[in-house]
Amino acid sequence: MRSGTVNDWKWKQQPGRRVLLRFPLPYRVGEAFRPGNGDEKIGCEAGAYAWLQENCSDVPIPKLYGFATSTGQTFTRLQDLPTLARWFQFIRRRLLSWLGHPVPTQFVRHQPASNISKDRVMGAGYILIEYIEEEQGEMLSNTWSEKQFDVRLRTNFFRDLSRIFLSITRIPLPKIGSFIVDHDGFLRLTNRPLSLEIQDLENEEIPTDMPRNYTYSTVDSYVTDLLRIHDSRLRYQPNAINNTGDYIYQTSALTAMRTAFPSFFKPELRRGPYVFMLTDLHQSNIFVDRDWHITSLLDLEWACTRPIEMLRTPTWLTNQAVDEIAEDAQDYGLMRSEFVDILAAEEQRLGSTASLGNQLSIIMKDGWKMGTFWYALALASPTGLFSVFYKQIQPRFLEKCPEHDTFQQIMPWYWAQDWVNVAASKLSDRKEYDIRLQRAFESNPIPE
Repeated sequence: MRSGTVNDWKWKQQPGRRVLLRFPLPYRVGEAFRPGNGDEKIGCEAGAYAWLQENCSDVPIPKLYGFATSTGQTFTRLQDLPTLARWFQFIRRRLLSWLGHPVPTQFVRHQPASNISKDRVMGAGYILIEYIEEEQGEMLSNTWSEKQFDVRLRTNFFRDLSRIFLSITRIPLPKIGSFIVDHDGFLRLTNRPLSLEIQDLENEEIPTDMPRNYTYSTVDSYVTDLLRIHDSRLRYQPNAINNTGDYIYQTSALTAMRTAFPSFFKPELRRGPYVFMLTDLHQSNIFVDRDWHITSLLDLEWACTRPIEMLRTPTWLTNQAVDEIAEDAQDYGLMRSEFVDILAAEEQRLGSTASLGNQLSIIMKDGWKMGTFWYALALASPTGLFSVFYKQIQPRFLEKCPEHDTFQQIMPWYWAQDWVNVAASKLSDRKEYDIRLQRAFESNPIPE
């Protein structure tokens, strides 16, 4: 999502303040391969803002002033409408509430005449949000590396993040998916659970076969489709494998991931309820003050509802990549344990429990002990899955079976019935990819 700043914003509510205009770049979201991805991205981000504003007012997020799709449909926040339109919507909402009908969000669809040009040039849609000024905080990424070992600052941050987790997970949700604001301004949980990985793969012209209007009612069906997306990456990405050994290595892991799934998710939670999650909670999306209290969370574009057992601590706590964490999880485990202990203390202090009747801290501790943390992390990382599997998932099954040399002789044959044909195709794809890559560098040499 590309962002731009509007300075000296002439708006009746906040004159002179800056706002942020965000719009999807078609060449980054797979728009050509799957038309409508840009609007889907906007719709899901707007839906996330709307849900949090209505249900978790204690979670600090910027104000969403409005948004529009590439078709020209424009939504404006209720309190920013002209007086007559604002009063009409206010009365409408009161009537709907009195009659027991669903009430729309605070975003009202309208079509200003200025939005429609004679040549119909509308371009991409956009989202208009509050700009976080310097006095409101700075990105955590600016100071994390330098001050992460300051116990006081880290405790403040973990405590605030714990409260956010507790706030958004206290509300049970009926299915796995993403919220959108529909054409009439109502909040609907009807979109596929959109994630960064899905649109990244579609941007590489890799089919995910996950319709936009598809949601999930069971953990099993969701995990099955996520694994199928990993299979699709292997089949369609030109440089997915290096050689035959790499192909065997990857297909063996993918086959075993399907088999191992029941060992990592509790049967009583496989049909929900599910919870809202911020899946893109990296350091630059978190703004903090000088004491590392969280002042704002940005970029809600990949927020969706998922199984509560998939909620995990951020992977960047020890400044390691996914494969590095999998290689040696001791340091990360200590940092994660510190966070979960603070989460447990906050639960006790607030007297809150998760929607399932279990404490969120217990669910997260069980997930680490059972290996659910690693399984969910592997599902979320198309390139990191294999390292996580061989370093953290497979060893759990081999504790009493150290001799397992035949694993990669047997498992890949069960990945797909056309395993041999796909192998030949992938080796050919790799050769052609290397040739194209070499030609590209020859025609565009890197300057010395």
